[in-house]
Amino acid sequence: MKKSFVFTLLLLFFTITLSTFTSCREEKTAGEKIEEGIEDVGDGIEEGVEEIEDEIDDNTDEN
Repeated sequence: MKKSFVFTLLLLFFTITLSTFTSCREEKTAGEKIEEGIEDVGDGIEEGVEEIEDEIDDNTDEN
């Protein structure tokens, strides 16, 4: 009897904890998702340009 009570109590605690974490998730609008995606693409392009510049500098220094 005592084990089943403790198990039920732990299960209830776990359920409440899980629902708290999932309900606190930030809801984003479609516009916010698009804006975030555009920013990610822009960051990727900037990183690619920096890598290409580094490669060009490395190759021109060797010659």
